[in-house]
Amino acid sequence: MATFLLEIGTEELPADFVRLAQPQLQAIVARDLQEARLACDAIRTGGTPRRLAVTVTGLPRQQEDLVEDRKGPPAQQAFRDGQPTQAAMGFARRCGCSPDQLEIRDTDKGPFVFARTTEAGRPTAEVLAGCIPGWIRSLQGRRFMRWGAGDGRFSRPLRWLVALLDEAVVPVALSDVDPPLASDRLSRGHRLHPGTVTIPSAAGYAAALEAADVQVDREARGAAIRTALEAGATAAGAELDLPEALFDELVDLVESPRLIEGSIDTDYLALPPEVLSTVMRSHQRYVPLRLANAAADPLALEAGEALMPRFLCLSNGLAAAADTIRRGNERVLRARLADAAFFLAADRRQSSAERVEALDRVTFAEGLGSLADRSQRLAWLADRLCRRLPLADTAAVAARRAAPLCKHDLVSQMVGEFPELQGVMGAKYLLAEGESRAVALAVLEHYQPRGAGDALPGSEAGAVLALAERLELLLSIFARGERPSGSSDPYALRRAGNGLLQILWDRDWSLDLVALMAEATAHWQPLLPELAVQPLTLAADLLDFLRQRLASLLEEEGFGADLVQAVAGDGVSLERLLRDPADARARVELLRRLRSEGSLPLVQAVVQRASRLAEQADLAADQVNPQGVVDPALFASPSEAAVLAVLERLGVHAAASGTGRYEPLARLLGESGTTLAAFFDGPDSVMVLCDEPEVRRNRLRLLAVLRNQASVLADFSLLGG
Repeated sequence: MATFLLEIGTEELPADFVRLAQPQLQAIVARDLQEARLACDAIRTGGTPRRLAVTVTGLPRQQEDLVEDRKGPPAQQAFRDGQPTQAAMGFARRCGCSPDQLEIRDTDKGPFVFARTTEAGRPTAEVLAGCIPGWIRSLQGRRFMRWGAGDGRFSRPLRWLVALLDEAVVPVALSDVDPPLASDRLSRGHRLHPGTVTIPSAAGYAAALEAADVQVDREARGAAIRTALEAGATAAGAELDLPEALFDELVDLVESPRLIEGSIDTDYLALPPEVLSTVMRSHQRYVPLRLANAAADPLALEAGEALMPRFLCLSNGLAAAADTIRRGNERVLRARLADAAFFLAADRRQSSAERVEALDRVTFAEGLGSLADRSQRLAWLADRLCRRLPLADTAAVAARRAAPLCKHDLVSQMVGEFPELQGVMGAKYLLAEGESRAVALAVLEHYQPRGAGDALPGSEAGAVLALAERLELLLSIFARGERPSGSSDPYALRRAGNGLLQILWDRDWSLDLVALMAEATAHWQPLLPELAVQPLTLAADLLDFLRQRLASLLEEEGFGADLVQAVAGDGVSLERLLRDPADARARVELLRRLRSEGSLPLVQAVVQRASRLAEQADLAADQVNPQGVVDPALFASPSEAAVLAVLERLGVHAAASGTGRYEPLARLLGESGTTLAAFFDGPDSVMVLCDEPEVRRNRLRLLAVLRNQASVLADFSLLGG
């Protein structure tokens, strides 16, 4: 068995491409080897800023022979009087055999002639040579480029190519790049390692590069980096401020990681901690060090009680250059923090009220006015939410006060330089000017959640403001006629819809989105005359969009697709679903629990059977009380009376309000499964579609009431087995 190596050498690649290209490469290689009949033991990928590599172990030296049975013409057309016809000879010629090698076999359509063909397996090196150019061209990433006079595209220019099967070079030529590349065994080591690196064999690849100060195994490199960072933090008596996204980037920024500790001038600890962290993490890729067990205050104005005047960073240089690299990093950080201190001082010379006035000079989007106009619309929504939601008076006051102020920092110098700090700086400036902590916290939290997995607002006022922010964005952008399509969502409307629902669920707030959208779209119409808003159409589009977001969120959380469809699918009334999104979630959670307990299948079977017949009933879908629509005088069997008794008990809960009704409704459905089944199949069962019109109508109504009562919980017809 043989080992194969492919190394694609490049100029410095973006860190995210190094990470995302490796699983792509592994999947492409696995697919093509399987199609080429080349079994293997394992496929491993690796990568650094200057290379992508894949190693395949346990490869055979040659493909397996391909033996196929090919079906030809019917036997009676292929042979006459035992002699091959032109049809048989032509088929044999195409299969590379003689007519006397053809076999006659019986099939479902009668006897046909067959030919067994064998395609000899090709040498593995030959197969790989044909696959490699396609593997390179199949890799996808953002911002691919061309270079020189070549037409080939890649994330960065290709500079060398290593392709080995054990010790032998697999000959490959890339003629569409500039300069053209031919495979060999010459790789490159670390930038500071002179000359080329000869790879003696595919199995010796990692060792050869390690000798040239390159750690090509991403997993091992990541483990070493994490160990070094944790050791550095422990030695400093601190904790790492290391989001996973930053760690992933650090792993793919270096080939030979070296930990360096730098210091920060203590004067800069007078800056807010988020300013220091943003400069270090987002702009310099340093790792800030938090004081051990420090209490995190999101409104802290100074970093002295949160961060140490030190940082950790990773160098891609060699050990001898460590001091030079440390001094260079400290100098760059000092300059960035000096800029931040200047922006902070400039902002503090201007009041938040003055910045609110300046919002009128900044356009939000074409047709949607200025940021001041947006702030006014947001404040109107916050007021409507305060009226509709069960808030403490203090929270409502804070939300109404924060709403017109929450965008003021968008015209601050600090946020102009560091957009990641929007909301954060606005909250801190307001607190420093004497606004209450509740108002400042609401401004800070109204951007939350910023994305998947982000924290939700922690205060009631912050949650109200976050809802208003997302509703305003959806209403305004939809009013412009823009909708997310495919992967295009420039205004992050899907994220806004997700955040809206997540906040409602987190707070367990019942909010009638149908009524709110009707009121808001009517309010939007005169505000945006250039857009000719049609309130009814706009509201319908938004509600349909939110239904899609609700269903998508539930499926992402792991709820079964059929359970989600039964509660939030296209066939479910938008009115029912979005008059209370928290109600919909409660029903899906209950259905999942019933399924896990094993109590759902019997109820499901009976309700689905009843529903199919109930389609023929002359009864409205909202009729959940059997009184007045089912006549006991028409009963001919005890099973009918038993079902009516069940429906009367179910009707009490089906007609109630609130999520508390679903548990007893589901329990009664489960307990009544045997009674309902006996109606169809027991010794006293009845023929629903009997000949007597009045009796048939009465029995169909009985089943229709059952269907309607079960529909209060879900559309059982959409549940899978």
